[in-house]
Amino acid sequence: MRGYLRKLLPAHGGSDPGAVYQGRQEKDDNLQLALDVGRILEENGIDVVYTRTTDIYQTPFEKATLANQSGADYFISFHRNSSPTDNQYAGVEVLVYDKSGIKYEMAQNIVGALGELGFRELGVKARPGLVVLRRTKMPALLVETGFINTDEDNRLYDENREEIAQSIANAILGTLEEETIEEPLYYRVQTGSFRNRENADRMLYQLIDQGYPSFLIRENDLYKVQTGAFQQLGNAINMEQRLRDAGYNTVIVTK
Repeated sequence: MRGYLRKLLPAHGGSDPGAVYQGRQEKDDNLQLALDVGRILEENGIDVVYTRTTDIYQTPFEKATLANQSGADYFISFHRNSSPTDNQYAGVEVLVYDKSGIKYEMAQNIVGALGELGFRELGVKARPGLVVLRRTKMPALLVETGFINTDEDNRLYDENREEIAQSIANAILGTLEEETIEEPLYYRVQTGSFRNRENADRMLYQLIDQGYPSFLIRENDLYKVQTGAFQQLGNAINMEQRLRDAGYNTVIVTK
């Protein structure tokens, strides 16, 4: 599974403690959880980048910028919730920009995993106005791991620190496994690679006129003419042989 680059964001930090309850500061819980989840992901072959690993302050805009500059595939922000009145609410939730795509699936999996540890499941909620969800270019999630001013959530949090990190990491890894299964590898037969669009179009139309299911893609400033999209390598090899017999120079590529 290596190749996924994940950006882990311990929210708040430095002069911004986040929510505070009886001397307990949200920024400390966030940092420790991010480091614990990151360690587990790294042990499972995931490349992890952190917005911070020490007690420093960054604005939400700075965090989003750091994430975008890193080229990360996913962005996960760790928080703890707070309510106007102590012990008013309890539970875990995950916030996303909108309820679509893999970020929504991952968010649902995280909520469910934490629910199995005893937390009340508050669900996945869309929050398009949050900077770290709106300004990040990759799928982004904001995990609220219980209410810091609710005694029962703190008890669950403190008694299950390792299990919480493991559950979140497992939910992330499980979602990535599902994504890999849902996106099979395709073999394509490439018959040409051109810098000039006109030359690529000429070959494309020629192939189509001869009955080959061909298409044009642009990649690395080149126009590439490809034929077919096969899940079985043998079928791609058969197509390649047909094209070679017809006089084309070919190579099998994957996507």
